[in-house]
Amino acid sequence: MADKTEIAWCDSTFNPWIGCTKVGPGCDNCYAEREFDHRHHRAKWGPGQERQRTSVKNWNLPLRWNAKPFYECPTCGNRSNANMASGLSVGGELMPVCPTCHNGPMKPARRRVFCSSLADVFDNEVPDEWRADLFALIEKTPNLDWLLLTKRIGNVGRMIPDRWSISLPPNVWIGATIVNQEEADRDIPKLLAVKAGVRFISMEPLLGPVTLALHGHRVGVESSALRGVVDWVIVGGESGPKARPMHPDWVRSLRDQCASAGVPFLFKQWGEFDLAYDRDRDDPDYRRCDRMDKLPGRWINLAGGHGFNGERVHYARRVGKKAAGRLLDGALHNQFPEVQR
Repeated sequence: MADKTEIAWCDSTFNPWIGCTKVGPGCDNCYAEREFDHRHHRAKWGPGQERQRTSVKNWNLPLRWNAKPFYECPTCGNRSNANMASGLSVGGELMPVCPTCHNGPMKPARRRVFCSSLADVFDNEVPDEWRADLFALIEKTPNLDWLLLTKRIGNVGRMIPDRWSISLPPNVWIGATIVNQEEADRDIPKLLAVKAGVRFISMEPLLGPVTLALHGHRVGVESSALRGVVDWVIVGGESGPKARPMHPDWVRSLRDQCASAGVPFLFKQWGEFDLAYDRDRDDPDYRRCDRMDKLPGRWINLAGGHGFNGERVHYARRVGKKAAGRLLDGALHNQFPEVQR
């Protein structure tokens, strides 16, 4: 539905339909339901509710994107359809100058399309005919990388077309949303069973500590799900009026697990909260506790509990998503998988 997006891990978003059903704690404060059901009344959420298919004009957007050259700037990372009016010749081929940093030449890239930000491709309430139309569209747009992120990873095998059963098309990336250890233990094995060129995990909103070890889950899988079978990990905190804070040590642990396994790690955002107070580091004598209580925020400990008790107690201050930013320990983590074609 958008040629450009502020979502850090994709270039565009496409929604073939709108509407979904909440299936876990990560869905509790769903922004799509809040905007498109409660506010604009464009679609209904919940089981038995009819999903709203989007317009023909919207369905034609990926065909237009597929036909346009797409570029990435090696200097600043800008990704876009660039203007060739100020291009540079590289090996006899004209390459654009970056419209952001004005360096060049930019290099050819593949547009990453997130499908679906306002729905779920593998939702049980979606008619099979609609899904078939989407899969046909994906096959007609080989210049796009389609990021199919789902909270229903167990449905993928029975909902993809038979022609995809041996292996998904190379431009299809399959992702599973995982928000806590219970979902990791349940859904990562299902993700690993999907034969995709890129398999990724989106941990947003991250609601607790997660270890990506899979001891005993599958024959042939090493002790970590990351080594050679999960290609990318995205982590983010929750945004919105009812957002829940995220403990920084949860994010640090996942960053370190990815680094150890050589897996790309992208930290998308802190969400509504930044960390105003680390009890162990900033206040070993607990002298500032009463001052923290006067700020708009919440206590959080390593286990995810709230209140001034437990291990690694932090005070998370509500400042808004933009102010909280996406730096982890002062560094930007913006890695992507390298895809061989």
